[in-house]
Amino acid sequence: MKVLVVEDDEHILEALVFALTDEGYHVDTACTGDEGAWLATEKAYDMVLLDIMLPGVDGLEITRRIRGESPQTPVILVTAKDAVDDRVRGLDAGADDYVVKPFAVSEVLARMRAVLRRRGALSDAGTLQYGALILDPALHTASCGGDTIPLSSTEYGLLEFLMNNRERVLTREQLFERVWGFDSDASERVVDVYIHYLRRKLAKIGCDQYIVTQRGIGFSLQKEV
Repeated sequence: MKVLVVEDDEHILEALVFALTDEGYHVDTACTGDEGAWLATEKAYDMVLLDIMLPGVDGLEITRRIRGESPQTPVILVTAKDAVDDRVRGLDAGADDYVVKPFAVSEVLARMRAVLRRRGALSDAGTLQYGALILDPALHTASCGGDTIPLSSTEYGLLEFLMNNRERVLTREQLFERVWGFDSDASERVVDVYIHYLRRKLAKIGCDQYIVTQRGIGFSLQKEV
């Protein structure tokens, strides 16, 4: 999963990045509101951890922009403000949860898991599920109706990103950046190749219909078209 952390306190940012990386998350960071707002709206993330008091655009405005661009993206506000009115403003802006400084990093990780479970992205067993399709991060397998298939690391990364952004149209550029990275020697056409591989594998267990082509744009994960 890919997480964006927007935090201007260097020590807090370093602690969060270390803990998230240790847990297996891929982490992008921003130290100003302007940079954070750009990343949050131009790139696709599975989770955003966001301070409220930032240089430039504040965290509440960034949250509103995220909700306007990608309503499915979970947002957790991380801030020193602990007054009830501040928490209410944060939640009204669209945040999924709120962590008050000082905090234990383990609490942030637990709240992230709780938000993902509430949004249906993560089950109690730690698997990702959408309809009958189940993705196991530990085994890198996909299951449907009791049948299971192994996935390559690239196929897994592609399906994980689609599942974490269910019912959201992802462009080829977003998929390419997330799974291959812009420093890859491949072209964006590789996305179509691996979507084909993934569909062919999912067809063996009866779940290929979930990956929907959005003509001229990219792909999405949908139960019904």
